[in-house]
Amino acid sequence: MAGKKNIVFVLTSHSQLGNTGKKTGWYLPEVAHPYNILAPHYNITWASPLGGETPLDPSSAEAFAKDEECIKFLNDPVAQKGVKETVKVEDILARANEFDAVFFPGGHGPMFDLFTFVPSLQLAAKVYENNGVVAAVCHGPAAIVNIKLSNGDSLVKGKRVTSFSNSEEDAVQLSPVMPFLLENALKSAGAKYEKAAKDWEAHVVVDGRLITGQNPNSGAPLGEKLRELLG
Repeated sequence: MAGKKNIVFVLTSHSQLGNTGKKTGWYLPEVAHPYNILAPHYNITWASPLGGETPLDPSSAEAFAKDEECIKFLNDPVAQKGVKETVKVEDILARANEFDAVFFPGGHGPMFDLFTFVPSLQLAAKVYENNGVVAAVCHGPAAIVNIKLSNGDSLVKGKRVTSFSNSEEDAVQLSPVMPFLLENALKSAGAKYEKAAKDWEAHVVVDGRLITGQNPNSGAPLGEKLRELLG
């Protein structure tokens, strides 16, 4: 363990998809694909707003039931212990300087809790200001829109970023269910929003120590970019 860098995966604790009566949470490949790339090289800490077991979006488990990397993740006892026994984000705030990166996977859950969850906003700001990396994929960038640095500046203002796009949200017919549209929120925060030429294409944007991915297919390439940046 000695000498390995430390990454904290911050998962959503939110399990309800608006008022639809359907379940949501974190999206399987957006956790599994980066984890499988990063876990052999770094110490992974698992955190969430409420701590304890976090909700896996059942639709993602269904959609990626035959995905080899997802199967590997679901059969990895260390990973499964991690997602079921997360620490509360507020309980690791005092240790923010121990982390070299913070990663926010997507799923629709973060749109409802991590967008305004102060402890994770503070954690990410501390990691970033300590020369660490902030990474987020798909709806995970909901967790970075409202990050304020110690000088009062928005983390994303003037930065090149991506996230799940308005057109992709429309395609899955969930725009009316969302509390806001993530692409719009990033633009409103002053970010320079970019997206792939076609919906669902993998697309990762790196701006200094900020890494964002657009959609579920961007999980693995984001994991590779994070590994490159951490060395």
